[in-house]
Amino acid sequence: MGNNKSSSPTGLGLFRATGIYVGAILGSGILVLPAIAAREAGPASLLAWAALLVFCTPVAFSFAEMSRQEPDAGGIAHFVTRAFGRRASVVAGYLFYFAIPFGAPATAVIGGNYIANALGGGHGTALVAAALLLAAGFASNAVGIKLSSRLQLVLMVLLVALLALAVAVAAPFAKAENFEPFAPHGYWAVGGVASLLFFCFAGWEAVTHLAAEFRDPGRDLKRATWLTLVVVGVVYIGVVAASVAVLGPALPGSPVPVADLLEKGLGPLAAPLTAVAAAVLTFGPLNTFIAGASRLGASLAADGVLPLAMARGGGPGEVPSVSLAVLAAMAFLSFGAAVAGLASMQFQIGAASACFTAVTAFGLAAGTRLLRPGTPAWYGVIVAAAVMVLILLFSGWALAVPALLAAAAVWTGARFLPIPARPLPALHG
Repeated sequence: MGNNKSSSPTGLGLFRATGIYVGAILGSGILVLPAIAAREAGPASLLAWAALLVFCTPVAFSFAEMSRQEPDAGGIAHFVTRAFGRRASVVAGYLFYFAIPFGAPATAVIGGNYIANALGGGHGTALVAAALLLAAGFASNAVGIKLSSRLQLVLMVLLVALLALAVAVAAPFAKAENFEPFAPHGYWAVGGVASLLFFCFAGWEAVTHLAAEFRDPGRDLKRATWLTLVVVGVVYIGVVAASVAVLGPALPGSPVPVADLLEKGLGPLAAPLTAVAAAVLTFGPLNTFIAGASRLGASLAADGVLPLAMARGGGPGEVPSVSLAVLAAMAFLSFGAAVAGLASMQFQIGAASACFTAVTAFGLAAGTRLLRPGTPAWYGVIVAAAVMVLILLFSGWALAVPALLAAAAVWTGARFLPIPARPLPALHG
């Protein structure tokens, strides 16, 4: 994996990079998780959203600092390799690659529910819309079509504006009594909700893959991180607080809380407006994560820890067709299991969240060895790693998924990779 520490005059500027960064984090989870969180923890679920935002601040800046010191398209896998060797990077790779078949169908179903709500359709319409969204995510990568950074910035602005509109038009209908009882299931439930809600915060590690594309990584990485934290924080806390205050007891049972907020102020215009936004909000993360995972699968195959045929098309500018096809098959198998009632959307979200949390914790653990000891970034990465491990422990039954994937990766690495060499030197730049 090559790296590029120099500034590139043709690279991503601050706002275009921020658009991509926000687009990787601000996904369709915000459309449905306020209701699921309220069902599990009541209005106290607000504490989980706020705590995750605070805790993800050192996560975001830890990754930004590692990427600033050594921009590389390999991202977390590159840092894990440097810190712990190739066998350890297989674990990180497996956790990310095999999380997509859980997360992608759940993301598509969320968008499908909003589209069905707008069209006045039922469960069947939602499933058809979800299948089309899922297929579009894979098809766009199969033909090499990706959203440009400029378009991603425009979409991010429009989507943030829509969510802000939902909060603004619903605000006059807020009632203080909707916050009582505040914690009907006790405060321990907040921890469990935080683990589930990490689905909405997965993506902070995306900057590690984008760092080499920045026009000036040394200057813009931290600025883009600040902008992203502000945008995501305002949107998430605003939408969730408005959902609790306006929808009250109806929130836990709502499949489309954002549409319900818009309907308070806009009437019949709300549903189609939200459906269009849901389609875009769903497609963006699907396209981005499928693109990254398919290329990761080709890289893992080239390293000998996935079937060699999956390495085809893994070069720059190529389409990793076999890896993409394997990923699509697993995703649609998972989607079929959900349709047949064998796996709930909450199970899929929980499994994907646990995997992404584990990947994030792994990347932060690498930072404890790569960053200079005693610096603010080093202390920050220790705090962030501890927080991610704590969140991971609250995953409950979902923890079995990353545990099994890690075990498979360890076995595969021990069988197919040579005895690991000494890890590469720390960054300390």
